[in-house]
Amino acid sequence: MKLMTDLFSTDYGLMSVAVLAFIVVMAIWFGAFFRRKMNENA
Repeated sequence: MKLMTDLFSTDYGLMSVAVLAFIVVMAIWFGAFFRRKMNENA
């Protein structure tokens, strides 16, 4: 439980959560973007 307390109550923990969330959102966006580009006609 100390891990979760540190993760959500400290500035470095919150920044870690923000960075991880940004990376996940960016990966989803890039996947959709490249899939859309690959399905376009040349």
